[in-house]
Amino acid sequence: MGGLFIRSVVLADAPAPDEYPFNLPVVVGLRAAGHMELAPGVTFLIGDNGSGKSTLVEAIAVAAGFNAEGGSRSFRFSTRATESSLGEHLTLRRSPGRERTSYFLRAESFYNVATEIEELEKTKAGLLNSYGGKSLHERSHGESFLDLLNHRFGPRGLYLLDEPEAALSVRGQLAALRRIHDLVAAGSQFLIATHSPILLSLPDARIIAIDGRGQLEQVDYDESEPVALTRNFLDNPARSLRWLLSDDD
Repeated sequence: MGGLFIRSVVLADAPAPDEYPFNLPVVVGLRAAGHMELAPGVTFLIGDNGSGKSTLVEAIAVAAGFNAEGGSRSFRFSTRATESSLGEHLTLRRSPGRERTSYFLRAESFYNVATEIEELEKTKAGLLNSYGGKSLHERSHGESFLDLLNHRFGPRGLYLLDEPEAALSVRGQLAALRRIHDLVAAGSQFLIATHSPILLSLPDARIIAIDGRGQLEQVDYDESEPVALTRNFLDNPARSLRWLLSDDD
């Protein structure tokens, strides 16, 4: 049974939806619904580019006490402040009891996190052991992601991940899927923004889709857009390419 450390996310006292980030579809949907329930184990957020899923994951991370660029709650570096003010308007409803460990992973700023880990190692020898014992910069982006999952993440953890598939091959995504499954079985909870049909196949996960109008809807795996579009393409690539590359308007 997966962990349930954060039960729901509530939007409170938010400005009118006429400016960023309050005009993003996911924030419009969250305002209309009043709150978003998270599942024990894994909750996936899916939506097209610009839907705001990554912005919401970042805001939840900030509301939960994480550094906006990623890392554990003890990380307090800032390379360039780009986070939105959304986190200031979120309330996290928690279950009794606390997670044993936690981490926020942003694919786009993981390089900065890796650099901070190297700097911290100079004053806190042994920190790299939690990341496989070797500088994350000495491995490929995908390898360092998997090292993070395998060495830093542990049982009864709370993990917020923004598009973790960004640096992973298909084989790497399969390895990540297995590791997430094992961590959920050990009592961990994940909130993951993703476009990956492979990760979305995780059994018993909740998939929340964000459409362009801001509606938040729980969908089944086969109904999710990343799965449906990928399956349609792979079923008949030639047909899909004829349509995509046609000169007809």
